[in-house]
Amino acid sequence: MAEKEKRTRQPNGRSSIYLGSDGKWHGRVTVGVRDDGKPDRRHVERRTKAEVVAAVRELERERDAGTVRKPGKPWTVKAWLTHWIENVAPLAVNDNTMVGYGVAVRKHLIPGLGAHRLDKLKPEHIEAFYAKMQANGSKSATAHQVHRTFRTALNEAVRRGHLGKNPVPLAKAPKTGEYEVEPYSVQEVQRLLQAAAQHRNSARWAVALALGLRQGEVLALKWEDVDLDGGFLVVRCSRHRPQYAHGCAEPCGRKAAGYCPQRRRTNPEISTTKSRAGRRAVGLPEQLVELLRAHLKAQVAERQAAGKRWEENDLVFPDEHGRSPSHRRDWSEWKALLAEAHVRDGRLHDARHTAATVLLILGVPERAVMGLMGWSTTAMAARYQHMVDAVRADVARQVDGLIWSTPARRLPSGE
Repeated sequence: MAEKEKRTRQPNGRSSIYLGSDGKWHGRVTVGVRDDGKPDRRHVERRTKAEVVAAVRELERERDAGTVRKPGKPWTVKAWLTHWIENVAPLAVNDNTMVGYGVAVRKHLIPGLGAHRLDKLKPEHIEAFYAKMQANGSKSATAHQVHRTFRTALNEAVRRGHLGKNPVPLAKAPKTGEYEVEPYSVQEVQRLLQAAAQHRNSARWAVALALGLRQGEVLALKWEDVDLDGGFLVVRCSRHRPQYAHGCAEPCGRKAAGYCPQRRRTNPEISTTKSRAGRRAVGLPEQLVELLRAHLKAQVAERQAAGKRWEENDLVFPDEHGRSPSHRRDWSEWKALLAEAHVRDGRLHDARHTAATVLLILGVPERAVMGLMGWSTTAMAARYQHMVDAVRADVARQVDGLIWSTPARRLPSGE
């Protein structure tokens, strides 16, 4: 048994190490000041002197680095994530982002890692969790979304002093294959616009293909945001897909709240765009200004024909009664348009890819493209650098009237 060392009083602020009457080695380290003004002196105990010396030195390093967690009962991963998702995250992000956070936290992170003590969580625990997710059928993209959410939540724990260092950035998230951006060619865009011209709200698709507005941004666009004389529009708001909760006093038997006869909506229909970068002014090509003028004229006639059935919401692209169409209907009309124009199937978001790609091909500076598209980071622009050769060739051959050119205006082959 090691020789007992007499415990001596150390000067204020100095760490102390001693062998207690219980046969264990103890250490005490002053790491700061508590909220009540008294010294925050932490205690550690180990079986051997070497172990307690190492623990004391680690506490001193954390104190010097400013990473010592706050005093009190340690948080579990479940307790912190629950507090963060309910009280912290809603103050910083919009409703759509909260939906993703909620799925990551409640469906994946709490069941998988919730029992761990927050300050004892290691990168290896997180990596094993990702592997289990994939073994259970989750896609690597889902694991990446969970990874980003977890990193954000634990960054906040570090900022508040509940965690010394965030282990999530040290964990290796599964590799994910980026969605390959394949914008529509000039000929495909022209066929889409020719087909759209046969239907109401045809300018809606010109706005998507030429300006790259997001679906929610288009559906929330109002005439007060459009200056046809000045040749620009301002993106201010976005329309959200509805989210519902059960409103029934007695269980209705419907698992999904959206099918509850007394469902209640839990998110706002309209909110400001998802980031400061998303609120932006966008210049309108001359051809698009003319399309929007014709669209406005047609809408006035439609409003008069509808009479009292028309709901005045000042929307640029409403349904037949002045209301904003559902995201589902808008998506269905896009799919029908692709089929009618004999254009390959694609996501509605691919129209946005097309606009971004054309801007980059034309040599518009990346910062300007970021402003037009509403991106907040240069990482988004990097995803659009993989160009389709057909689009690049078309743009190089004919820039003026790129989308709205007619066969009579097309350059002869060989020029």
